[in-house]
Amino acid sequence: MRLLGRILLGAFALLLAVPAGGIALSVALLFDPGANAWLTNGALAGLDVALGDLAAGLPPEGLLLLVAGLAKALFVLLFVPPALVGLAGEVLGARSLVWYGGGCGLLTAALPWLMRGAPRPGASGLAAAEARLTLILFVVGGCAGLVYWLIAGRSAGNAPLEAGQTPR
Repeated sequence: MRLLGRILLGAFALLLAVPAGGIALSVALLFDPGANAWLTNGALAGLDVALGDLAAGLPPEGLLLLVAGLAKALFVLLFVPPALVGLAGEVLGARSLVWYGGGCGLLTAALPWLMRGAPRPGASGLAAAEARLTLILFVVGGCAGLVYWLIAGRSAGNAPLEAGQTPR
């Protein structure tokens, strides 16, 4: 019965942690000047593709591909890290704020680096922008991890034994 309760509590915690990470990502991207310019250019490019397709009498397939790619990226950045850190914390019985907030933040910040693999050749001028994006992703993951910890992480693992109780 406790296992079912922990699964439901973990799912509820993920249900609230993912939007918290999404809100943190939205706020960070809106207030960071570099990211704001990048978002504006991307939105204008997507609008140009969609309007070009519509003007030619074609369905806006480019826009649909853009939306599908964005949905996949958001799933990987916002859902996967809190789910992995929450599952590992539940299995290990970790109850630490640092485990959930820091672990989720580190995993979220590392995902673009892990997916890209090798560094780009001759991209030394992008180091400051990549560092800013890494910091933004760390904060996003940290927010999601902290929300997860507030709901389910503080009581992860086995319940502590009271005086006079025997383990089951």
